[in-house]
Amino acid sequence: MPQLDVYDLGKSKVGNVDLDSSIFEAPVKEHLLHSVVNWQLAKKRSGTASTKTKGEVRGGGAKPWKQKHMGRARQGSIRAPHWRKGGVVFGPRPKDWSYSLNKKTKKNALISALSLKYSEGVLIALNEFALPEIKTKQVAEFVKTFELKSALIVVSGENENLVKSAKNLKNVKVIDVDGLNVYDILKFENLIVTQESLARAQEVLKH
Repeated sequence: MPQLDVYDLGKSKVGNVDLDSSIFEAPVKEHLLHSVVNWQLAKKRSGTASTKTKGEVRGGGAKPWKQKHMGRARQGSIRAPHWRKGGVVFGPRPKDWSYSLNKKTKKNALISALSLKYSEGVLIALNEFALPEIKTKQVAEFVKTFELKSALIVVSGENENLVKSAKNLKNVKVIDVDGLNVYDILKFENLIVTQESLARAQEVLKH
């Protein structure tokens, strides 16, 4: 069974933790990583192109002129498509780019991502990451101490001080273990987990 050293915020070793080999020594399936990353990016994509139809353009409630005896073509609204400032026929509408992906694919891709980080030696375990106050400097010092270029910090439960402290650092992101995902794992060079979040991740993924 593989093991991982556990450190405190000062980079002093305080113990070790057992890892589930089926999660952290699984084959890295790049095609699954590719599929899930594309799926996540598609969910984030927003179709913003939009036009208004005749019924959505403001105004045009009153009939421009009488139906008959005016010597002009009949008109029902000045917001009809052939009028200036009228609605658009078959124009673009906001599009939903998301699509579904089965649970097994997402789970196996997440396991592959975790195995990749472990095999690369960029998975770091901490006993805890508790900050007494909201202060960006404390997180910056942690990054400097561990010599990290970029890091995804995974915590378990609410950790408001840490989340707000890391918010202004472009190379650091804090997420809850229940929101752990392939895209974020691959985006950041180092994966930082607390003992509590690691236990939770292994509990969920081994089933």
